[in-house]
Amino acid sequence: MGNGNDNDRYVQPHKSGGWEVVKEGHKRASAREPTKKEAVDRGRGIVRGQGGGELRIKDREGKRILDTDTIAPGNESPRRDTR
Repeated sequence: MGNGNDNDRYVQPHKSGGWEVVKEGHKRASAREPTKKEAVDRGRGIVRGQGGGELRIKDREGKRILDTDTIAPGNESPRRDTR
């Protein structure tokens, strides 16, 4: 895994079945879901709630990155700070 934002997550297959969302550089999963689609949706929500970052989606073997999704922060006001 590369060097990146601390909010970045990987969606990868879990060795016991299903899919997991793992924080970059960590072994313990942030979430585990039965399907890849559910894991991607959950990962997007996690990254958005953490202030935005990258969601990298791996193949079934967990070796190659198939897609990267840039997630915008979800908890900030769309108005510009004027202070």
